[in-house]
Amino acid sequence: MSRQEVRTLRVVTEKLETAAGAMPTLAGVNATAAEINYAADLSAQDAMAPGAGFAGTGTVYESAVERGGGIIKTRILIDLTGTKSTTTDLDIIGLSGVSHIGQVTTAINGTIVGGSLTCLEAPATGVTDIDLYAATEGTGAYDGAVGDLAETALVTAGGAWTLGLTKPLLVPVAADKYLYLTCGAAGVVGTYTAGVFLLEMWGV
Repeated sequence: MSRQEVRTLRVVTEKLETAAGAMPTLAGVNATAAEINYAADLSAQDAMAPGAGFAGTGTVYESAVERGGGIIKTRILIDLTGTKSTTTDLDIIGLSGVSHIGQVTTAINGTIVGGSLTCLEAPATGVTDIDLYAATEGTGAYDGAVGDLAETALVTAGGAWTLGLTKPLLVPVAADKYLYLTCGAAGVVGTYTAGVFLLEMWGV
């Protein structure tokens, strides 16, 4: 190697060492590859899903579960468009067949300690007084009575939902329960043309 090549190599080496020294270090990071993969794939692992009967034309169902420290926050966004209500108080809202809006589990949602239901768009055409229930069974179907299940009232609206109205959960959702939206009053059969709700639950 010539003297010039040695000088060039030395300059390149010094620059690389300087650049390496300027790079920030991640002190204290000890996550395993499996833990990093889990954190990067929360959307796939934590997805909740409604019953097959809760799916009309235009119906939207999205869920997200976030972990921060020891707190687990679950959000379910629902657009009722395309689903139906019936003429009977406390009948399950949906379209056909099993119409729960997801199952709460300790593995995904943690132990629920509280939550709320917020109206982001007032419901229209169907019954506007809508309640939220939890039940042991995941078999509740559209047009079926939630009272036929082993159920617990979570939100009783007591009247029509309006834009921005928020109601807290009456009790925390127990583990492994299925969630249902129901008619909160007698009405007429109708297919919803509007009605967006955000269910938020906090777990530990």
